[in-house]
Amino acid sequence: MTVVEETTMDTAEGTELQRGLRTVVALAESGLFDEYVVYEDRGRWVFAGGVVARIVLRPHLVTTTWGAGEPTERSWSGNPAAALSEACTGLTREQWNAYGFVGFGFAEHLHDVDRSTAAGRDADDILAHLVVPRVEVRFGREHDAVEVTGSDEDRASVLAALDAIGGDELPTVHALDVGGDLDDYRGRVEQAVTEIRRGDYAKVILSRSVRIPFDLDMPGTYRAGRTANTPARSFLLHLGDLRAAGFSPELVASVDAHGIVTTEPLAGTRAFGLGSDADSAAKSDLEQDPKEITEHAVSVRTSFEELESIASPGSTAVSDFMSVRERGSVQHLASTVRARLREDLSCWDAFGALFPAVTASGIPKKEAIDAIGRLDESPRGLYSGAVVKASSTGEFEAALVLRAVYEQQGSAWLRAGAGIVGQSKPEREFDETCEKLASVAPYLVRKKENDA
Repeated sequence: MTVVEETTMDTAEGTELQRGLRTVVALAESGLFDEYVVYEDRGRWVFAGGVVARIVLRPHLVTTTWGAGEPTERSWSGNPAAALSEACTGLTREQWNAYGFVGFGFAEHLHDVDRSTAAGRDADDILAHLVVPRVEVRFGREHDAVEVTGSDEDRASVLAALDAIGGDELPTVHALDVGGDLDDYRGRVEQAVTEIRRGDYAKVILSRSVRIPFDLDMPGTYRAGRTANTPARSFLLHLGDLRAAGFSPELVASVDAHGIVTTEPLAGTRAFGLGSDADSAAKSDLEQDPKEITEHAVSVRTSFEELESIASPGSTAVSDFMSVRERGSVQHLASTVRARLREDLSCWDAFGALFPAVTASGIPKKEAIDAIGRLDESPRGLYSGAVVKASSTGEFEAALVLRAVYEQQGSAWLRAGAGIVGQSKPEREFDETCEKLASVAPYLVRKKENDA
């Protein structure tokens, strides 16, 4: 059942952003839903709460569960994107929207990487987790109303929660020091440069984690962090035992109602937010740095070639080439690549061609993913994976999971990386991770003692 509840929309962008954040955070904190996904597309919001159906992809096993019913398990081999596509096709509801995530481990299977040398991998790894929600709440710039989809009972509960939303006060934040190189990131960069110069691969993104030494209020952190960031997409989720919030700088892939596939590679980074003169100087330096230009150009070329593999002939094109886009505490060289999806293929074929993002893995992807398994200090999990939304109509989006905070099994952490090429300097690459972590690290919110 779909119900439209009239509301008054403020035209001021900052006020509207805070209204959206208050709304989704209130629903996340309402206790109405054990699990949920919030997905924001530049001021257009959806809160997906509760679970009607669930699809969980593990190595060689996909499980589908309807409501409180018994799970249905099916083995799979080969392409994990095809396994997800088949599972979604098997959903018995005529119309559906699904939300969830695809982890970086999905890439190892997608590109047939030998995982025997990668520590920490096992058959229980969740490669993807999607849910068809019980309730969807939509609102944003294009609407004068909040749209609630669900049962009468759920609708009444959601509207009561919205009526009870409090004031405008932002949560108190606690900044985290991210400047310590506790896992020898510089040394790992040096090793990658050696391998690149030896010809093992052309580029790899290496990352490092920073542990958060206190209990985290994830919805509060999302609100504080989104207020300070300018993402392409943002998300807040609680699925299973995983909680995360993030401010995605780019799209891995989107497929619209007309079959147009879009990817937006970002590569090349400088700090942002240090004042107009410093930001302008950093932008100029970024636009003229041979290492950053080369890194971006090869990423765009790779994205173009990947789209060509699933595109109608002659439809692939690059636009907005090597512009500069501001993303919170950093600015990036950015381009947009589009193509028309071949009629015999699905959105999951497009996703499979583009995942993982070249800007979060490397070139060539298979060799880079292998290097990540050896040189990153721990399995990535959701980091550099994607938060996704898909529908029975074939529309699809996958937002790259970077500039995010994660919590699972009693631990919380941040993670960031940098693109390593033959010209890379370990000190500069470490500084780049600090610049990216600054999009999240100053905006962490402690969980109140009575909420623990």
